[in-house]
Amino acid sequence: MVSRTVLVARLDNAGDVLLQGPLVRAVAAGADRVVFLAGPVGAEAAALLPGVDEVWTWSCPWILGNPPPVDAGDVAALTGRIRALAPDEALISTSFHQSPLPLALVLRTAGVPRISAISVDYPGSLLDVRHQVDDDLPEPERALSLARAAGFDLPPDDDGRLAVRRPLPPVAHEPGYVVVHPGASVPARAWPAERCADAVTALADEGYRVLVTGGAAERELTAAVAGSRGVDLGGRTGLAEMAAVLDGAVAVVVGNTGPAHLAAALGTPVVSLFSPVVPAARWAPYGVPTVLLGDQSAPCRNTRARECPVPGHPCLTSVSPADVVAAVEKLVSA
Repeated sequence: MVSRTVLVARLDNAGDVLLQGPLVRAVAAGADRVVFLAGPVGAEAAALLPGVDEVWTWSCPWILGNPPPVDAGDVAALTGRIRALAPDEALISTSFHQSPLPLALVLRTAGVPRISAISVDYPGSLLDVRHQVDDDLPEPERALSLARAAGFDLPPDDDGRLAVRRPLPPVAHEPGYVVVHPGASVPARAWPAERCADAVTALADEGYRVLVTGGAAERELTAAVAGSRGVDLGGRTGLAEMAAVLDGAVAVVVGNTGPAHLAAALGTPVVSLFSPVVPAARWAPYGVPTVLLGDQSAPCRNTRARECPVPGHPCLTSVSPADVVAAVEKLVSA
């Protein structure tokens, strides 16, 4: 029997990649090998997805928020690498505001015989399966619908939720704490640092142990938020280690950013500080108990703004530390 290799592409952030989990598992159920093409920020998340056999990394000039210049040599190198892989088919996953067609052109040039994607634009001969979908679907369901349109489906015993590979690395903290993650990849989605610090204090006053997480570039932020009442883990965890930390939490307090989706993939309840610059119907934590905080009718609604367009950032500054404590207590008691 000839081995069947499928290339799955998602070229933006870690959270976006984690939301592809059900799609990847559906593809893996019908393929012998799944190669995941990710952006530099999403590659670590792709490696955590069950069903992925190999991760490739490429900086895409038409997807990344800080895109590299278009380099003909770089595109040619990717084309050559895909031609050498010779996948039997490819699925291109995109958000509703991204076009799959530039990558489809590269894949077609590389000789990929069957390409599937969601596309509003007329694809000509670039796509074999042009899937169209209601954009108000949650992102994991939207992606899974593409897999199904391409002829792949989840096994009967797969519940379609987000998931990560286990076992996870060991954690030096007894389970039962609350995690506060103050950073966000987009400033418009971040709760102000001083509010995060006040929430850590308020949670500690209620008897919760609080761990504060963040990336290597966020050490100053996490130190300020943790203060003397929380445990500062800023810059001390890769994505797999952060997953292990989130797995031991009774709740995670986080904005609309990658760790929210990582928590959902672990089944950990989420207090979601959700700025409505993108719709919560699509991007809220999927498949886990969630309390959504933030004014979802604020003037920034659906603007996709990276910087808050409204003075004072009212959609999130309207949330108080007491609101966060109440939300944590609701999730813990449930």
